[in-house]
Amino acid sequence: MHRQIAGRLTGPVTKWLVAAGVIVAALALAPLSAKLIDVQNNEASSWLPGSAESTKVLEELSESVDPNDIPTLVVYHRSGGLTDADFAAMDQQAAEIAAEVDGVADSDGDGTPDVLSPRVAEQLQLPQQLVSDDGEAAYLYLVLNFGDEGWNAVPDAADAIRDIAELDGVSVHLAGYGGQAADAAEAFEGLDTTLILAALGVVIVILLFTYRSPVLWLLPVLCAVVANLIATGIVYLLARYADLTVNGQSQAILSILVIGAGTDYALLLVARYREELRRHEDRHEAMAFALHRAAPAILASSATVCVGMLCLVVAELNSTAGLGPVLAIGIAVTFLVMVTLLPALLVICGRWVFWPKRPAFGSPEPTSSGLWARVGNAIKPRPRAVWVVTTGLLLVACLGLFKLDTGGLSTEETYTKEFDSVKGQRILEEHGLQDASNTIQVVADTDQIDAVVDALAGIDGLGAADDPVPIADGRSYFEATIGADISSQRAADIVEASRTAVHDVDGADALVGGGSAFYLDTKIASNRDNVVIIPLVLLVVFLILLALLRAVLAPVLLIATVVLSFGAALGISALLFEYVFGFAGTDPSFPLFAFVFLVALGIDYNIFLMTRVREETATRGTRAGSLVALSSTGGVITSAGLVLAATFLVLGSLPLVFLAEIGVAVALGVLLDTMIVRSVLVTALNLDLGSRIWWPSRLDRGASAVQPPAGEPDRLTTSV
Repeated sequence: MHRQIAGRLTGPVTKWLVAAGVIVAALALAPLSAKLIDVQNNEASSWLPGSAESTKVLEELSESVDPNDIPTLVVYHRSGGLTDADFAAMDQQAAEIAAEVDGVADSDGDGTPDVLSPRVAEQLQLPQQLVSDDGEAAYLYLVLNFGDEGWNAVPDAADAIRDIAELDGVSVHLAGYGGQAADAAEAFEGLDTTLILAALGVVIVILLFTYRSPVLWLLPVLCAVVANLIATGIVYLLARYADLTVNGQSQAILSILVIGAGTDYALLLVARYREELRRHEDRHEAMAFALHRAAPAILASSATVCVGMLCLVVAELNSTAGLGPVLAIGIAVTFLVMVTLLPALLVICGRWVFWPKRPAFGSPEPTSSGLWARVGNAIKPRPRAVWVVTTGLLLVACLGLFKLDTGGLSTEETYTKEFDSVKGQRILEEHGLQDASNTIQVVADTDQIDAVVDALAGIDGLGAADDPVPIADGRSYFEATIGADISSQRAADIVEASRTAVHDVDGADALVGGGSAFYLDTKIASNRDNVVIIPLVLLVVFLILLALLRAVLAPVLLIATVVLSFGAALGISALLFEYVFGFAGTDPSFPLFAFVFLVALGIDYNIFLMTRVREETATRGTRAGSLVALSSTGGVITSAGLVLAATFLVLGSLPLVFLAEIGVAVALGVLLDTMIVRSVLVTALNLDLGSRIWWPSRLDRGASAVQPPAGEPDRLTTSV
């Protein structure tokens, strides 16, 4: 029945219809795919749940404080001290920025845009200190506001400000929220082209090495591109019309995942098709058998990844919750493209596409005596010793987890290169200037607002409170400057101390928000998501394996091996981060992202292997079937692992520590899964346990549980 359906998809006529239909869908969605970057929401506030204290503050201030305000600093520094001419030039440049740069807000409501310079602040006797005590550093303060266009317009304004703010002998940097937003845009610049081209380049090299064909690699790559166009087009529609949260991070991971997973599925299908071409003279019939046997494993793999990603929707962080559907859509589309367009193209092209090594009808299967057949036979004499030693080595690698610091990263530590805003922030810190754009925002009942202000007095690192301003419903608010980098642990400590102080004021119902509070609440939500989602993903993956393998012990062991691989990958990664790359730590959400990717993707290779073991067990027995499965899937799974590892490493080309760490950890974990866990550990367990691996099912309860079928040599040298 399934073979008949598979045959209909790639029949002499339907192959053309299927190929045309998928390509037309890709062409229709391609223009929308290019617009995905336009609907990104990279604001910190969009990442947080409504229950976060900083979100509640933002909601209370929505009528009084414009949420589109983007405080921005232009930082000046001259070694030896700024001169009177420098300060005069700052006044002139402040006026030029106010007059010529679109988006500069009118802070005092007099109808003209405002840029506050040091001399003006001194003349008005404002509390802000815009010049350092040593006279070497100073800054202009302005607020950008582009309305609903928001942060997407910041890069153009930043370029205009930089063109104006130039002084001979003075270093000038754009800092504050505006500078950070401009740098974030630069970090993701070319995301929709550069990253994809880099990933495709890596995939092409690996496919050329794997297939040793100058033509065959084109088909998987074409299908991966088609899948990415369709997936990103659908995600755009959902982001545009269904409020799906998409940011630069999720778009980067989406494209990488589609290309990597799509190539994996293509490798598995092409390998099975090549096997069937040696058994069937008619290529249409060969593809029908290949799809019938490979599609269930690919479906199980993609379903596992999709469901694992969808577990992210229960996350408190909106960015994480939005990432789940984005990646699930990508994997679902990739699966559909790889079981429709790719088979159709392979059948249309015929056997010549494998040139120069075309799989002729009746020719022997080379995997039966290849590298992985020899690996299986090396494990066979002492499988228990092999899996015990392998497990021990992986456990030792897990010890590196003690070096994993998930406390978060400061602004300077967030990037792998030194951006302009980081340089500006460092100058402020080195010269004792507080970033006036980084404040706590405190909301409280008006009748207790003075008590709340008094409660904050004396908190180390917190500046004096502004005069309270009434808002609505008997509430008032004020701000106070934080004397630390917005995303640093020092700033988080100041926010926590402030919250403790104001919460102790009876009857005030006080809340503390602001930029650093957003980062702190993000960390709190990430820690909660780690505790909730990781067990949920394990449970879901276990249930899928239970249904797929129709056994209990095998899924338990497979989950255990993948978790062990995850721990080893993170342990080794933690050592690399600290001693090789010099990263200061990781984002609080790093363990969750690494876990979801490694478990969902790592289990793929065990699914590819174990579905083949189960298929072969019916006629050969578990032990012989395990050797056949390893030899026949070893090459393709290894190639698939190399592809996925290499594509995730491409994330390191973006100057963001978080994505670089995700790329390294996932790549390392995938390589451990393909080279050690799947090939050595799982195979050794299969050979040691034999038929017991299928407990409590009755599969393989006969003599074949111990011995190969009659007439088959003990050493695997026959055709698969």
